[in-house]
Amino acid sequence: FRLHENPEEEPHILLECDSGVLDAIQKHLKLYKIRRKVNIAPCLDLSLWAVVPGESAGDLAGSLAKRADQALILTPDPRTDVMGWRLITKKGANLSEIIPESHVGNIQDYHRHRYKQGIPEGVKDFPPGVALPLESNLAYMNGISFTKGCYIGQELTARTHHMGVIRKRLLPIHFPAPLPRDSIPEGAEIVTESGKSAGKFRAGGGELGIALLRLANINEPLCLNIAGEKVKLTASIPEWWPKPASK
Repeated sequence: FRLHENPEEEPHILLECDSGVLDAIQKHLKLYKIRRKVNIAPCLDLSLWAVVPGESAGDLAGSLAKRADQALILTPDPRTDVMGWRLITKKGANLSEIIPESHVGNIQDYHRHRYKQGIPEGVKDFPPGVALPLESNLAYMNGISFTKGCYIGQELTARTHHMGVIRKRLLPIHFPAPLPRDSIPEGAEIVTESGKSAGKFRAGGGELGIALLRLANINEPLCLNIAGEKVKLTASIPEWWPKPASK
């Protein structure tokens, strides 16, 4: 998020990241600082909130305009409309004053919402050195530019995108009954009825989750092997995906 309002001001950029890799990200950014007068520091006095759909964009914008001193950032989630808005405040801010008639949920509510929509987030859903950007649907979530200059992996990513050959993608999955918490090991294999590998489980909670699956197998009966027991699951294509997105 750009915090400065015009080019004449001193630039201030706020980067939202997974708290589990806060130290690693700071170390990585400082490698490229060289001798520039750039200060990189965590903003531990801020709180991040997800405002899931239910409030209209106009109402939220109006609330922000009236109480701008309490909300640092209030903006549509850049990934997709179904994820609502991102709100960043000072710690201890009164949310009911910023967004009247809002209901404060818990982190499980948020994860259930994004699992249902097939939205990956954080290092658990994007294992460093393992997850590929196109298989993780970043091109659908404003996470990849195919027009900007060079970046690591640009040539392979652009070529794969334009050739349209993407055989696996992260998809929302649904189990017939809630699973015990932490009962599925990360990367657990998902197989077809005949025992052929169809993909890997990434994360989930209750009866919802996301998995990296072969698109050719998503309409087949699928199951997950948990401690020797086969648990059935179904996969689906999210409605917010671009319509020709079944490649």
